[in-house]
Parts: sequence; structure tokens; C-alpha cells
Amino acid sequence: MIAVFALMAVAANAQKFALIDMEYILKKIPAYERANEQLNQVAKKWQAEVDALNTEAQTLYKNYQNEVVFLSQEQKKARQETIMNKEKEASDLKKKYFGPEGELYKKRTSLMTPIQEEIYNAVKDISELRGYSLVLDRASDSGIIFASPRADISNEVLEKLGYSN
Repeated sequence: MIAVFALMAVAANAQKFALIDMEYILKKIPAYERANEQLNQVAKKWQAEVDALNTEAQTLYKNYQNEVVFLSQEQKKARQETIMNKEKEASDLKKKYFGPEGELYKKRTSLMTPIQEEIYNAVKDISELRGYSLVLDRASDSGIIFASPRADISNEVLEKLGYSN
């Protein structure tokens, strides 16, 4: 039993770990900043389109409320349908642009995936070269309470990518 624990202790000591700070790395990559800016501009444009449709629906509803006493049953029904169609149009457009599989998601994926793959490959190359069995992202892992700055290879990843720190 003691031999098994001794072997486990030796095996645990043989493993090497490193940390990276993805937020720090991404802030140092100009392509990431450009992609983020592009995404923000597209999102603002699309949000303006959705807001315009919502404003139209609200205007139609206010006009309907002001004129409801003067409208026949058929006119009321027609106006209500128009308002509901406009609200549905706004909702559908919002889902198309900002939904889980929407245009913004697709655009983000197309812009960010190459950057993330480049970082992953650099981390993988450094890990294989240095013999790291695990590399953690300190920016996203709240479970890390303390880590020695010597374990952080973020600057080395940036150098591998061709960016100086």
C-alpha cells in the first residue's frame, strides 16, 4: 500500500503545469481588437434595425389606442393584426441576428475561431516543447487562488505568435 502511494506521489510530481491569461493575450493581438470592433459595429447596426421595427409597432399601437373608439370591428381587427405582425417581425429579426444560432454568433465564430486556433496551436507547441501536461487559463478559472508568476507562459505564447509583450 505504501509503495502505491509512493508511486502516485512520484507520478504527481512528474507532471508539469502552466498558466496562461487569455484576456491578457487577446488584448495584445491587434486582429482580436479589430474583430471585436467589427462585431460591435455590426451589432449596433442590427440592433438599430430591430429598434426601428419596435418603434413602428409602438407607434401603430398608440395610434390604434387613440382611434379605437372611431373604428369599426373590422378596422380594429385589421389594425390589431398589423400591430401583431410588426411585433412578430421585430421579434423574428432579433432572433435572426442575436439568437443562439443567429448572424452575430456566426460572425463572431468566423472572426474569432482563427485567432483562437492560432493561440491554441502556440500553447500546444510550447506545452510539447516544455513537457507541460496541463495548461490552465487563469482569466476564466476562478478556482485558482494563487499561482506563481513563473507558471504563467502568456508572454511566451505572445512571442510564439509574433507579438512582443
